Amino acid sequence: MQRIPEPELMDEFEQARAYAEADFGEPNERFVGYFETEIEPPRCGTVLDLGCGPGDIVLRLARRHPELCVHGLDGSAAMLEFGRARLRAEPALEARVRFVEGLLPGASLPLPRYDAVVSNSLLHHLHDPLVLWRAVRELGAPRAPVLVMDLYRPASTGVAQEIVEAYAGEEPEVLKRDFFNSLCAAFEPGEVREQLEACGLGSLGIRLVSDRHLLVAGRLPG
Repeated sequence: MQRIPEPELMDEFEQARAYAEADFGEPNERFVGYFETEIEPPRCGTVLDLGCGPGDIVLRLARRHPELCVHGLDGSAAMLEFGRARLRAEPALEARVRFVEGLLPGASLPLPRYDAVVSNSLLHHLHDPLVLWRAVRELGAPRAPVLVMDLYRPASTGVAQEIVEAYAGEEPEVLKRDFFNSLCAAFEPGEVREQLEACGLGSLGIRLVSDRHLLVAGRLPG
């Protein structure tokens, strides 16, 4: 199946609310688990989450790792409204969590480099996937651990629809539609490998971790 790009930003309020209210607890908690097992996370310092959406993973990381500061970057003001509301409900985290609105490349961030860089489900939104990998390279400190999880493109639209029904069959139509579009916009593992090589990140590993997700993990060059 040929890739079918989708809009880069989810900036409509109702769309953002659907995502903020949806239960992504299982995959998001799995991502935090990969952060702890697939890479060696920093014992202290700062983590940058690229494409943080409504901020669930940012907050999960901050709760689980009180020694870390976690900054989340997203281009959607609507998504970040929900992240900031969640943060206000957990004042104990406010000193270690920041949400930043901005687009890659060129987003203005609180720090020039971070001790770890993570991203979940941003890659498939980008019309130019190298934008993500260049940002990872530029915003991570030398030898910083990197963890990126995303969908990978199925063999056909029929398979994509089967995946949607299997995992989101009871969800609102907006989520089912976006899930299907995201599967069609995702990259195949071989395409991701080519992207990494083009950005000097060939040392990062890629593996499939479900019937719809791939994981990129490793350390940046020194």
